Amino acid sequence: MKKLLLAVVLTVLLVNCKQKAEETTKDAATETVMNTPEQEEWIVLFDGTSFDGWKEYAKEGISENWKLEDGAMVFYPPKERARGESYNLISTQQFTDFELSLEWRIAEAGNSGIFWGVLENDSLYQPYESGPEIQVLDNDKHPDGKNGTSHQAGALYDMVSPSKDVTKPVGEWNTCVIQINHKTHQGSVVLNDEKIVEFPVQNTDWDALVANSKFADWQHFGKYTTGSIGLQDHGDQVAYRNIKIRKL
Repeated sequence: MKKLLLAVVLTVLLVNCKQKAEETTKDAATETVMNTPEQEEWIVLFDGTSFDGWKEYAKEGISENWKLEDGAMVFYPPKERARGESYNLISTQQFTDFELSLEWRIAEAGNSGIFWGVLENDSLYQPYESGPEIQVLDNDKHPDGKNGTSHQAGALYDMVSPSKDVTKPVGEWNTCVIQINHKTHQGSVVLNDEKIVEFPVQNTDWDALVANSKFADWQHFGKYTTGSIGLQDHGDQVAYRNIKIRKL
């Protein structure tokens, strides 16, 4: 009887030890997943609480036309503005090869855009003079939506059209992921979880795209592999949130 009891006790102890070892292994695996290098590489450019890391193009600071609301930066166009006055935002950090993730929400009949490779100097007045643009648009009610598909939401503006319209109804948030990789000469746009645009960057194919666009004779357009991220004031209300970037 004593031998039988001893055997039972030993069996129970072995089972408990095995269960604890399995739990420890699972915990370690979970911790590894939660702390993968890829997740740690994301840089938060806008956390919803301040404009730290941003400024208006060719200015110091940010005007009252940009407001913080419900974790988003929202642009309210002024009712009156001086000729040539604009309120585009740019990041104070500059980037070369990256994956940019953000959400945008456009007002009815609204227009805006997301730039990269933006150069700021005294001879340029707008981010679009240097930075290529991924279009933000109400496709249905803004005139650009009927002005060729290369002007619709998600397009590499005036150069590459989206494969389809995957935008959500006006007033809803759209998730946009832009990847620019000069090492592989590839760029892409994923809108609402669908890849809708692919294009070359900084090679002869890129030069051909520019040459066949409205930017063909623009001295600084698309010339800079390193530059700021920009958010466009196109005269309409627009909102952005959850902005983060990962260097490639």
